[in-house]
Amino acid sequence: MKEDSVDFEEKVTINFWQLLMSTMAAFIGVQSNANRERDFKHGKVSHFIAIGILFGITFVLAITTLVKIVMNSLGA
Repeated sequence: MKEDSVDFEEKVTINFWQLLMSTMAAFIGVQSNANRERDFKHGKVSHFIAIGILFGITFVLAITTLVKIVMNSLGA
């Protein structure tokens, strides 16, 4: 019996740190093409959306806190 020569790709997922680093790189626009292709091939959209929302909220809170600290130190 002849076997079909179909290549099955190994189910590979990206880990949390790769997901986080890809999201941060995408936020500032320095994502490499190789990482972008890996993300589209092996990542889940829902994970990127969740990390993106969390990263966005964290970024806004950090900037707000930094501005409040600077304003308080200037006596404003």
